[in-house]
Amino acid sequence: MKQFRSALLCLATAATLAAAPNPDQPVPDRLDLPGALGFAVENNFTIRGARAQVRQAEGSLVTARAGYLPHLGVDAGYTNVSDRARTSAANQNWSATASVQQSLYSGGAVSGSVRAARASRTAAELQLQATINSVLAGVRIDFYNVLRARETIKVREEAITLLEEELKNARNRYEAGAGAQFDVLRAEVALANGRPPLITARNDLRIAIEELRQMLGFTNRATNQPGKIPEFLGRLEYREDSFTLDAALDAARANRPELQAYAQQLTAAEAGVRIARAGYYPTLGASAGWEVFRDPLKPSVSDDRDGWIVGLKSTWAIWDGRSTAGKVHTAKAKAEQARLSMQEQQLSIDVEVRRAFATWQEAVELVTVSNKVVEQAKEALRLSRARFDVGAATQLDVLQAQNALTDAGNNQVQALYSYNVSVTQLRTAMSLPDPDVK
Repeated sequence: MKQFRSALLCLATAATLAAAPNPDQPVPDRLDLPGALGFAVENNFTIRGARAQVRQAEGSLVTARAGYLPHLGVDAGYTNVSDRARTSAANQNWSATASVQQSLYSGGAVSGSVRAARASRTAAELQLQATINSVLAGVRIDFYNVLRARETIKVREEAITLLEEELKNARNRYEAGAGAQFDVLRAEVALANGRPPLITARNDLRIAIEELRQMLGFTNRATNQPGKIPEFLGRLEYREDSFTLDAALDAARANRPELQAYAQQLTAAEAGVRIARAGYYPTLGASAGWEVFRDPLKPSVSDDRDGWIVGLKSTWAIWDGRSTAGKVHTAKAKAEQARLSMQEQQLSIDVEVRRAFATWQEAVELVTVSNKVVEQAKEALRLSRARFDVGAATQLDVLQAQNALTDAGNNQVQALYSYNVSVTQLRTAMSLPDPDVK
């Protein structure tokens, strides 16, 4: 599992770093969940920001590794002294030096910096994967929210159809002299009360689409089709997923990139202690170069001098006013904070998994119950109409049965939505790969 996890992390990092965002595209005619997930991986702004942090960490590692390599530089100077100010025969002096400098010993500062930078880069890569997981979960939930809003509209439209039929029947009975005008009025009121929820459901769909667009990073600014809405493919379904709490906790502790990132941050903080302690030790560097200069005592061009320069330089702060001791103390405190943060993150992940598992258990029960209630509500409506036709029930009984069926349909849609969201949250808490991302 760890090998698969490492391979997935490398592939995801390479793919996302090389991705070319293109968020300003035409509104598609059709959109399914895999397409939405793929678009978000490339264009979501949070993911793109995490990629930039990886590049920043990579640059810091390159900078740290520079301490191991020789530094090549060129120094050049030219002076021109006026005749009244000069004190020698030459009024023009120039020099040029090309040199190579190499650090031989830094008390562990360079190696500590490289170790810290390498850990920070790995932490950034892990945070990128954690960001991708979080964003993909958010896209799934927002996509499910769109499907939920669409299904709610269908339930509300079916309710309006039933109420319109009831109003038509009431009018027919009244015109035939078999019903009362009060029945017509009550059916009209019921129909009028059924329209506001439909209007709200349609607006909920529009808002859900905009929230999904924000999560995708879709920044289309075209004004020719401002009201175009793609056809969203898919539906809310119940799948008999199987999870156990122990397996969920073990998977989260082994795979969550956030926890691994905290471990890398602890490594970087511990390397910071080594960097701080380098102030206790001397440094040693070597340099070599070639210098060309004009001898001010011999102004002739033929008297220009040149030659090799080789040297060693060492510095050692015997007493720095306890500055190094203060830096070491600070670095140790940061390492302890990093260790506590990692332990806190572990606890947070355990709680997240337990909460997601409990929510999933609840959602399974709600789906099971809601499916049975819908069937029962349909049968109750059929029986109430049959009893009304033979005079054994009133119109109010029929309207109440219709309302009960509408409520059962809404509860079923909400239960399916909650179930799919709970599965997404639990899989994300376990850091399982998204099955719809290739």
